[in-house]
Order: sequence, then structure tokens, then C-alpha cells
Amino acid sequence: MTTPDSDGLLAEQLLRLTRRVSRIQKRHLEQRDLGITPAQSRLLRTLAHFGSPPRMADLAERLEVVPRAVTTLVDGLEASGKVRRVPDPSNRRVIRIEITDDGRKALQELWGARRGAVDEILAPLTNVEREVLRGLLDTLVDGAPGAHEGHEHAGQGHGHSC
Repeated sequence: MTTPDSDGLLAEQLLRLTRRVSRIQKRHLEQRDLGITPAQSRLLRTLAHFGSPPRMADLAERLEVVPRAVTTLVDGLEASGKVRRVPDPSNRRVIRIEITDDGRKALQELWGARRGAVDEILAPLTNVEREVLRGLLDTLVDGAPGAHEGHEHAGQGHGHSC
């Protein structure tokens, strides 16, 4: 049985882990010297999951941010040649965001940085502990145990799920 104090401690541990993951990922990103911020990294990863170039509004919705924030991120990525704005073929007033070849190369580096961060975070765990953690995280993220059965997990397959 949990108590309010133990739940508070657990919440604090989760927040500390989140901050640690963020710090380690940022360090791995900086070591690769891509000139991409963590927010730009998130936008690039999100962009890669669309089947066709999305509108800015689609990106804002997926990222759960205001459209203005997406504009700023896209401006920076466009200036560095990682993305480009392209007109929608069916409505030239609509602008879509397309990842460039340089953006795809950067994504490969980003996935490598994320993989390095994950390896560093999980290093103290045994394979059994990793499986237990995977199940617990599935439950916390999806609300039901085993919700990802049959799907690739980070660390398996491509190792770059978001």
C-alpha cells in the first residue's frame, strides 16, 4: 500500500530521472556538434513521423505547442538547411514543412545521440531489470500493461522511436 509520502518520493524520483535524461541527452547532442537545440531536435523527430510534409498547424498540434513556437523552430531549422517550406500542391496558400537531405543526416545523428543517452541511463540495469522497466513504462505511458506487445521498443529494431 502506498502512502502520500511514498507517492511524493516516487514523483520526485520521476522528476529527477526526467531531468537527468534531459541533461544526458543534451550533452550527447552537444558532443555531436549539430547546432540543433533540444526543441529543434524534437521537431525534426516529429517531422520524420509524418507520411507527407505536414502543415505548421499539424506540427504544433502533434508537439502540443502554439503555432508561433513551431514557426520559430522551423525558421532556425530552415536557416541551417535541415527543413524547407514548400507550397501544398493542391492549395498554394498552404505551406508544408519538408525535411531535407541534411535534415535526414541530422536525424541519424540525433538518433545516435538518443541511443547513447539511453545506453548511459540504462547501463546499471540488468536485462531482467530493463524488461521490468519496459513493462512499467508501457503501463505508465499507455495506461495498460502490455500495450506495446508486438511493437518495437527503443533499444530493439531501429532504436529510434519517439
